[in-house]
Amino acid sequence: MTDLVRLGVILTDRGSKYAVSGAPVASRADVDAVLDQLKSDKSYAKATHNTWAASLPTGALKADDGESGAGMVILRMIERAGLDKHVIIVTRWYGGKKLGGDRFRRVQDATRAYLDHIGIQS
Repeated sequence: MTDLVRLGVILTDRGSKYAVSGAPVASRADVDAVLDQLKSDKSYAKATHNTWAASLPTGALKADDGESGAGMVILRMIERAGLDKHVIIVTRWYGGKKLGGDRFRRVQDATRAYLDHIGIQS
């Protein structure tokens, strides 16, 4: 099993709820295992979006999971923080109102909360 850290729901905006999780990873297989572990919790499996980004020895990976552009937001923050061999997943449960560009700010807020939690200045 991986060392998945779930911070749970850390913020809400107009009904949408955001959670952040992450874990050390060394390969795409590790990323997939972390995502499977996260989605073994039914509430995460039913979330509207589980966007993520990872920094691996073989290069960076990201996935928007329908939240266009969100994976790149996470990836840029991982790269700026100098965090290697790690995946960060931002989960959103849609609350019924479109957030426009604010959705990127919420993804940044969630990612920052995770980086702060693991002791990395963002």
